[in-house]
Amino acid sequence: MNIKVKRLNENAKIPTKGSEYSAGWDLYACINEPIIVKSGKTVKISTGLAFEIPIGYAGFIYARSGLATKHGINLANSVACCDCDYRGDYTVPLHNNSSIDYTINPYDRIAQVVFMPYFTNDIIETNELTDTKRGVKGFGSSGR
Repeated sequence: MNIKVKRLNENAKIPTKGSEYSAGWDLYACINEPIIVKSGKTVKISTGLAFEIPIGYAGFIYARSGLATKHGINLANSVACCDCDYRGDYTVPLHNNSSIDYTINPYDRIAQVVFMPYFTNDIIETNELTDTKRGVKGFGSSGR
C-alpha cells in the first residue's frame, strides 16, 4: 500500500524511516526559524504536508522516543489521529513537560506517523454481553 503525500509548503521535507523495519515515518518541522517550546507550554509545529490515506486506514502521530525521554517533549494530545478524509496540514502540537525550554529548529524530526487500519463495522447496543474469565475486573487486574 502506498500513501500519497503533498507538499503544502515548498520547504516541507518528505517523511523518512529511521530503519528498514521502522513502523513510523519521521515528520519534520517545516518552519523558517527556530521556535522555543517554553517549559510547561505547547506549540503547534507545521510539517507542511498533507496525506491521502486509503479508506479504512488512519495516520496516528506519536512522539519520538528520544525527544520524549531525553527532553520531555511529547505530543500535547498524546496520540493524534488523522482520519483518511483529512487533507490539511499535519500540524504537530508539541508540549514541553520538562523544566527547561527546548528549541525546535527547521527540519528537526518532531514526531512520527504510523499508518494503521481501523475498525469500520457498526457498534450495536445490547442488553447482554458474553461472559469471560476476567469479567468486570478493572485496572491492574490482569497483572495479578
